[in-house]
Amino acid sequence: MELRQLRHFLTLAEECHFGRAAARLHVAQPALSQQVKQLERELGVSLFNRSTRHVELTEAGRHLVEHARVLVAEERRALVHMRELATGHAGRVSVGFIGTATYDVLPRVARTVRARLPRITLELRGETLTPQLAEGLRSGAFDLAVLRGALDAEDIRTVPLRSEPLMAVLPSHHRLAGRPSVPLADLAGEPFVVHPSQARSSMYDLVLAACRRAGFRPAQLLEVGETATLVVLVAAGHGVALVPASVRSLSVEGVTYVPLAEPESVDLLLARRARPESAAVDQVASVIVDCAGG
Repeated sequence: MELRQLRHFLTLAEECHFGRAAARLHVAQPALSQQVKQLERELGVSLFNRSTRHVELTEAGRHLVEHARVLVAEERRALVHMRELATGHAGRVSVGFIGTATYDVLPRVARTVRARLPRITLELRGETLTPQLAEGLRSGAFDLAVLRGALDAEDIRTVPLRSEPLMAVLPSHHRLAGRPSVPLADLAGEPFVVHPSQARSSMYDLVLAACRRAGFRPAQLLEVGETATLVVLVAAGHGVALVPASVRSLSVEGVTYVPLAEPESVDLLLARRARPESAAVDQVASVIVDCAGG
């Protein structure tokens, strides 16, 4: 039994007339009649009562109509799904985000993919350090990663998304919190809340490099794994911090974000495996560029 036979059967069942059914199918009437007879032989039942003036379904024919409609509909759905996969409009894509992009880029990507590409299933993970994201790309845990810091790896390629300034995060009661900008050197002697060094966080290295350029090294460092925790600890008075400007989207009571008087910037990158990926990965990558670029 072939799907073509079932399509021919359904058309004849709807028309109950060989001539009209053959015209709809763009086949010769004898060919249609032969297809139906072959189907009846394979199933071992009569599907139509025929006369010179009338064609009607038998009881077996009426039952087959129900099954045939399901099978033909499933075939159409399968064809549509395969076309969606081929064009990247369906599939499953896993994306990891560095902590400082979790509260800014991740929500916009999730909303945009849901609106533009509703047949793509997103698996999103935020608050992940750059080394973990790179390893996840290599292992296949992530298809795409939004991270900071250059990756010296032939198996991973990156695309710049944007460069954004660093800002000081100060407790709201801090002596410098009311200023329009603050020289980074004025924070020398303050305890700093930073991302972890042992996991080789890119932000840890960027912050300490900025402090060196300002002429000091923080005397005290409090390391935390998550950006949200970092900001909360600043609010609690445990120190100050430097974060990309986009972290301002993380609203925490008790902190003030102040621009630096001498701008320091950090780059945000989109990383993916160097080998070709599915069309769905390409589609989501394009959305990330739109949401995070600029």
